[in-house]
Amino acid sequence: MVTLNSQEQKRLVVLTQMAAGRYRGIEAAGVLNLSLRQIRRLNTAYHRDAAEALAHGNRGKKSPRAIHEELRQQIIDFYEGKYAGFNISHFTESLGKRESIKLSRSSVRNILLSAGIKSPRKRRSPEHRSRRERYPQEGMLIQIDASPHAWLEERSPQLTLIGAIDDATGKVLFAFFQEQEDSAGYFKLLRGIVKRYGIPLALYHDQHTIFDSPKDQTESIEDQLEGKRNLTQFGRLLEEMDITSISAKSPQAKGRIERLWKTFQDRLISELRLARAATINDANRILAEFLPQYNREFQVVPLETETAYRKISPGFAINKYFCFKYNRIVGADNVIKFNGKRLQVLSSNGRASFAHARVEIHVRLDNSLAVYYQKNYLPFIPAPLEANLQRTSNKSTQILPTPKANRIPYKPAPDHPWRRPLLTSVK
Repeated sequence: MVTLNSQEQKRLVVLTQMAAGRYRGIEAAGVLNLSLRQIRRLNTAYHRDAAEALAHGNRGKKSPRAIHEELRQQIIDFYEGKYAGFNISHFTESLGKRESIKLSRSSVRNILLSAGIKSPRKRRSPEHRSRRERYPQEGMLIQIDASPHAWLEERSPQLTLIGAIDDATGKVLFAFFQEQEDSAGYFKLLRGIVKRYGIPLALYHDQHTIFDSPKDQTESIEDQLEGKRNLTQFGRLLEEMDITSISAKSPQAKGRIERLWKTFQDRLISELRLARAATINDANRILAEFLPQYNREFQVVPLETETAYRKISPGFAINKYFCFKYNRIVGADNVIKFNGKRLQVLSSNGRASFAHARVEIHVRLDNSLAVYYQKNYLPFIPAPLEANLQRTSNKSTQILPTPKANRIPYKPAPDHPWRRPLLTSVK
């Protein structure tokens, strides 16, 4: 019994006609779209072995390039144990990097499907959207966002991942874990970008109150005409550094960083689980190792090689920008009251006193304080507590007021002027 496919059956019909003298070799070659030499080779084999000559020689034999059963079982054991929860692509990459097993994604997928294992990643039918073109240069637009999530699963409380991605390349510029989303986290994020790459042209973010003050929506027309704005601390930082602030109107508008979080919530969580990270320090250490590998694999080449980052000058005072700023009035005793503290301003800059001067207090990211007057630094020391604050609260040592002696009320005499009538009758 010989099994032939449709192509081989067609060749058998033509060779049979050749053997009967109905086709010449050149005609058979045209019908089968083969060379004359190939037709003569097939005809010789057909006369020697009949229909068996047309069946492929490797049919029914196992391919020498087939994956051995031991390796197939090893891959299944890896996926059900050490790499449980990895998607197929991530699992294939991990096999090559960590286990020295070089296989294609389709081969790994077929091995897992043959064992009844499907990818844990759920896919939905894509919606029709027109994707915005990337900006041509690095540093023209940076998308920033935070993703609160159970990054360490049940091993730790929920953490927040704060990060930034370049729109032109898809490169993750800076990212780190912290307990919650706040202004200090975004200050730290932008400071890391500026120190590594330079000052970007624009930031793209959501409408969180960290970026847009609710008071900005209710400002009067007069304030708008005068250019007065109710900026948040982060908004003030962007204005000082001449960085354009752009608010996205929907999550889909900042799709690049939203897709980044979706990828990280698959791949990064698997890496954190594999490393058994259980603290925020462990998570940040694994993230620092993960980001360079991710960028090498997923970032793209920008349309223009020249970057749009503005380099910072050697004398750039980074602490003067990346801090929280508050205005205060110096008291008559040269003391500033701020956040429950008293700061004694010392004489400097040719002035013996700064009483009633309006100063600016900087709270840096390490919680240290600095005082500036007209952009000049003012030295200060902790001021002593006020006298009324030094009083003890121990009732046994309090000095109570001396009670006054009992006084006998004075009663005027009957003929006292107070008792005389004010007017006398006239007869």
